[in-house]
Amino acid sequence: MDERAALRQLAATLPHAGDDAAVVDDTAITTDMLHETTDFPAGTTRYTAGWRAVAASLSDLAAVGAQPTAAVAAYADTAFEADALADFVDGAQAVCETVGADYVGGDLDSHSEFTVATTAIGDADTRVDRAGATPGDRVVVTGAFGRSAAALRYFEREEIERANDLFQFAPRVDAGRALAPSATAMMDSSDGLARSLHQLAEASDCGFAIERAAVPVADALDEVADDDADRWEAAVHFGEDFELVATVPASQLDDVRAGSPTPLTEIARVVESEEGIAVDGEPLADRGYTHG
Repeated sequence: MDERAALRQLAATLPHAGDDAAVVDDTAITTDMLHETTDFPAGTTRYTAGWRAVAASLSDLAAVGAQPTAAVAAYADTAFEADALADFVDGAQAVCETVGADYVGGDLDSHSEFTVATTAIGDADTRVDRAGATPGDRVVVTGAFGRSAAALRYFEREEIERANDLFQFAPRVDAGRALAPSATAMMDSSDGLARSLHQLAEASDCGFAIERAAVPVADALDEVADDDADRWEAAVHFGEDFELVATVPASQLDDVRAGSPTPLTEIARVVESEEGIAVDGEPLADRGYTHG
């Protein structure tokens, strides 16, 4: 079975399991595994790997409106090298500092390829999941899409410094905290904007009417996209951008925007489920990043 079927099976037997993070009482916890062959292109520095691996888990906490407090990582490689290990920790510590959390250690092991498993915990005094979107709500997103797709192309061109810079994304914790009290549903877009909207629609039993021109696209993607079709595909279906996608009551949209340190862009409205998920009236394919 694919990843989504596996997750549905687990959810049926694990009562605390959430969509992006589990929440037990007021504690949110999440874990992620990244591998060299699938997650760290050739040229990825260990600093960037430490930043990105931990940031992925911090983003999951942001998606449930939690405030991260600490993160750990299990670091496995074919051999331990002092400089590589130190750079990894530097990157992990640096991204934690951006959201007011601490990187507090982890585990070391040998493995056939560089692999990192990260866990982050946080305080979830106000939480939100994927299941509350209601027709009439507005869909808002943080940041812009296509940053990671652009990074991959720079890695392929061996423009390593630019690629690593783009791969070090900012977890949207502040925005998640600002959105949580008002959002009716929320998640991060690690699997791509299109797939995220399909997942929200499935969880909330709704549809979305999306305005293509409103979807923010990263400037970095404009630098490398072949044409408009390539730009749209990379921005909406590639994934790995870790922006937040949330639904908010129309009456609260202005207040939420004013309270979010990260700018929010309205891209769609929530409609009845039978209307489906469409961009300017055309169906949006459920295509994006998939594990396994």
